[in-house]
Amino acid sequence: MHLLEPRDHPSILMKWISPLIALAATFSIGGLLFMILGKNPLEAFQVFFIEPLSSWYGWSELIIKASPLILIALGLSIGFKARIFNIGAEGQLIMGAIFGGGLAIACQGISAFWILPSMVIAGAIGGALWGAIPALLKTHFNAQETLTTLMLNYIATFILLYLINGPWKDPEGMNFPQSVMFDDGTLFPILFEGTRINTVIGVTIFAVLAFWLFSKRSFLAYKLEVGGQAPDAACYAGFSAKQAIWFSLMISGFMAGIAGIGEVAGPVGQLNPNISPGYGYAAIIVAYLGRLNPIGIVLSGFLMALLYIGGETAQLNLQLPAAITGLFQGMLLFFLLAADAFIENRYRFGRSKTMKKHTFPIVSTETA
Repeated sequence: MHLLEPRDHPSILMKWISPLIALAATFSIGGLLFMILGKNPLEAFQVFFIEPLSSWYGWSELIIKASPLILIALGLSIGFKARIFNIGAEGQLIMGAIFGGGLAIACQGISAFWILPSMVIAGAIGGALWGAIPALLKTHFNAQETLTTLMLNYIATFILLYLINGPWKDPEGMNFPQSVMFDDGTLFPILFEGTRINTVIGVTIFAVLAFWLFSKRSFLAYKLEVGGQAPDAACYAGFSAKQAIWFSLMISGFMAGIAGIGEVAGPVGQLNPNISPGYGYAAIIVAYLGRLNPIGIVLSGFLMALLYIGGETAQLNLQLPAAITGLFQGMLLFFLLAADAFIENRYRFGRSKTMKKHTFPIVSTETA
């Protein structure tokens, strides 16, 4: 019998090394995959990971794509530490874009300094409210947040499609499903000419610092982590499980909503079906690859952004399918989870030490 036995003391060092192991395994299998597709692995890796960073514009695009991933992953990390698994950041991003974008559409033609900050607040509220729905279902009906948050992604997508095909459709958009382009006053200002880097980067930097301080200095963060790692101890200490659920899901929705308004008031500039290329799902990998640590999330966010840019470059230069990016993301998550499984558990051949052979008393048939 083959068994995985929990280790008494999992290695802390190996937990931090496991992302590097996952990366090495991903690159190894990726090289084989390129060979199967008839591509030179060295050339493919150069196109995928080196060429996108050969210019300042490539670096600027890396920053633009890393920003929403980092914002969303920061919010998700709070829930993951409490063992509350939010898979709905994609829908929360979309609702944040709808709330903030709707305000931009309503204020077309109005020039006022308060519009853009109000859009950010509206987007954050929209994402948080969408996160509150699974929190309500979890605390009142014991519905699994993994399923409810995932299903709400589709509902958010259909709401967006209804709006941009109906009441918010651009009448001069040649019948494309999209809203009007936002006014300049409702867009984040560009920081560097010739790039798409805008002031939402400042929001991302502030969020990283705030979450780092929260995770290191906040008693609430300590309660959430204890609740996730030792629920019985948390209950004995009087920590509220419901509070952890509400806070975790709403803060992750809050951050995803900010990422959503950062996209539509930034690089996208309008509401359309392609607001996000899957940032809400990719941010799950970013959070775990960064070990749920704000600094680690920044590093993994840039890596994931590089996968997005490299995938686009590979499509153009190597005629590879668009799915290559998702394939690399999936392999990275698979190998990361596999590495973590063997860090937390020991693989044994044969019978487990914890399984003891049953013995039965022998009843003597002899009489005294």
